[in-house]
Amino acid sequence: MKLLRYGPSGQEKPGCLDADGRVRDLSGHIDDLAGEALTPETISRLKSLDIEELPLVEGTPQEDLRLGPCVGRTGKFICIGLNYADHAAESGLDVPPEPVIFNKWTSAITGPDDDVIIPRGSKKTDWEVELGVVIGKGGAYIDEADAMEHVAGFCVVNDVSEREYQIERAGTWDKGKGCDSFGPIGPWLVTPDEAGDHDALSLWLEVDGKRHQNGSTSTMVYKVPHLIAYCSQFMSLQPGDIISTGTPPGVGMGLSPQVYLKGGETLRLGIDGLGVQTQKVRRAD
Repeated sequence: MKLLRYGPSGQEKPGCLDADGRVRDLSGHIDDLAGEALTPETISRLKSLDIEELPLVEGTPQEDLRLGPCVGRTGKFICIGLNYADHAAESGLDVPPEPVIFNKWTSAITGPDDDVIIPRGSKKTDWEVELGVVIGKGGAYIDEADAMEHVAGFCVVNDVSEREYQIERAGTWDKGKGCDSFGPIGPWLVTPDEAGDHDALSLWLEVDGKRHQNGSTSTMVYKVPHLIAYCSQFMSLQPGDIISTGTPPGVGMGLSPQVYLKGGETLRLGIDGLGVQTQKVRRAD
């Protein structure tokens, strides 16, 4: 099932995609695609609905119908760094002996096609296509063997990053990761039964039509079940939390010479079966 949120920013309604690529409204069954609506019990109930009987929403998604972030009221936006060996190499860093955890602030979350805003004073705003894992069943100290039972679905994430803020200024990576608009998610939340093999998904990113990233989740160092179990050792996970699992090579920082966003570019990125994002890049007012 492809679940989504549609409508103006801050006024999104829950919906799903039908077999013809049209949006059907789920407002009569859940108030938002958030919290308890993401639990296994609710997802199972939504799957039992006859989608063709749901109200049809006017417009074409991602054309004249805006899609919002595919998950609402996210509590934690957890990110994993250096989780592809070849990306670690292009960054001049070793593969970490344990997953590297950092955070994006939830105020960074935007819709899949909303503008990416370069912060005031930024010199090194960069891109990162990533597989996002959305938690549906909460828990702490989750066993790796049981981890996939806690997944509501998967989505595309653009882990937009300001490298000077992240690396060259005092403190942790977080200050370069959580600026406003630095967390586009969606277009839809795809349930595991429709997402395909999460260990073998192609993911890519283009800037103004030039492909920079072209990878596969098959080369992730730490796989999805391990990441869920690992994160749950340090914090409880709740429905709606997002784990962004790292990026393949091809980021601007890893190019020679390095390339960073200046404003005016168009980003397109996607993951097999999970949809495509398109963002205009502009500088902050």
